[in-house]
Amino acid sequence: MAAPEAAASAAAAPAPAPAPGPGLLGLLWLVSVTVSAGPWGAAAAAGGDDTLKCEDLRVGQYFCKDPEINEATQEPVNCTNYTAHASCYPGPNITCKDFSGNETHFTGTEVGFFKTIPCRNVNGYSYRVAVALSLFLGWLGADRFYLGYPALGLLKFCTVGFCGIGSLIDFILISMQIVGPSDGTSYIIDYYGTRLTRLSITNETFRKTQKYP
Repeated sequence: MAAPEAAASAAAAPAPAPAPGPGLLGLLWLVSVTVSAGPWGAAAAAGGDDTLKCEDLRVGQYFCKDPEINEATQEPVNCTNYTAHASCYPGPNITCKDFSGNETHFTGTEVGFFKTIPCRNVNGYSYRVAVALSLFLGWLGADRFYLGYPALGLLKFCTVGFCGIGSLIDFILISMQIVGPSDGTSYIIDYYGTRLTRLSITNETFRKTQKYP
């Protein structure tokens, strides 16, 4: 009885799966090569490049030279459209992509990128001259004539500076740089001197709502 039962169990056991033929293996290899050479493979390869751009370096990993200042305008010599550029040098033994996109190992003497700095548009109006005229000859309207306001200058001249009151007000406004040249340009002020900075609310800034108890 044992022999028939063994034969029956052997017949009931499933047959082993056939090994994949060479055609199936070839198809799998072709698919893998196509995927690796396609756009997905290129994207993966691009994602593996983790070299930083030089402008993304942290503070302390680079230093920027002060811009060259024009003696006549007291603004950077390369000032265009209210912006100028300063040369920045990554530190020694730092590898990053420079402004041309080339991966470079820096020694501390090569320019890695250019930092954008703000500058002003001037047209020959000196802040010191305007303040001096307003202080000493404001009652004659010399400050308004100098800044390009001939009508107000003539009115101040005829009224002796609005009896001194207008001269005092103009001196305060010019000293605080609230009144400037009539053509909309800025005063010529020492680049490393004291300047008035106007703050405004833009999309990059916001005013926090005042909460009262």
